[in-house]
Amino acid sequence: MTTYTPLPIPETALQELRVADDSGRAMEPFAAGSERDRVGSVGSPLRCCLRAVAEGDQVALVSYAPLRRWAEERWVRPGAYDECGPVFVHAGECGGPDADRAGYPFARPGALRTVRRYDADGHIVGGRFFEIPEDADAGFDAALAEAFAQPDVVLVHVRALEYGCFQFEVRRP
Repeated sequence: MTTYTPLPIPETALQELRVADDSGRAMEPFAAGSERDRVGSVGSPLRCCLRAVAEGDQVALVSYAPLRRWAEERWVRPGAYDECGPVFVHAGECGGPDADRAGYPFARPGALRTVRRYDADGHIVGGRFFEIPEDADAGFDAALAEAFAQPDVVLVHVRALEYGCFQFEVRRP
C-alpha cells in the first residue's frame, strides 16, 4: 500500500496531446511491437494509465511539459524550470490507471530516478537521486516523505535518471 498517490497525465491534457503535443507536433499513433514501432515501445511506461506498453497497444510518443501544464492551472510561471520531453500514451482513450493497481508505477528495483521538488510558483527547490530498492513502496514512501517534509514543496516529479523522462507526479497530500 502506497502512502502517496502517483498521478497520471490528466485526461484534459491527454485529449490535447492526442491532437498536438507540447512541442506542437501532431500525434503519430502506431501499434507497439509493429514494424512502425521504431522506438521499441513494448515494456515502456505509459503515462496515461501508469502501466507498461503491451504488444499491439495503439500508442504514441509525444512531447509533454508536465510542469508547464501544472503551472498554467495555477497562473504561475515556472520560467527556466519548465521541461518538455518524450512520453508514451495510448493513442485513444484507455480509462486511466487500474483502480486495483497496487504500489508505485514503473518501480523496478535498481532503476535510477530523480525526485524533483517544486514550490507553489513552479520553481525547483530541491531534488535527489533515488535508486529504487527491493521494497520499492517503502523506498518511494521514504523519498516522498522527505520531499514533502520541506514546507514549501507542493509538487514532486519522479523522472528516470538515464534519460530524464517524466514518470509520474505526486502533489502535496
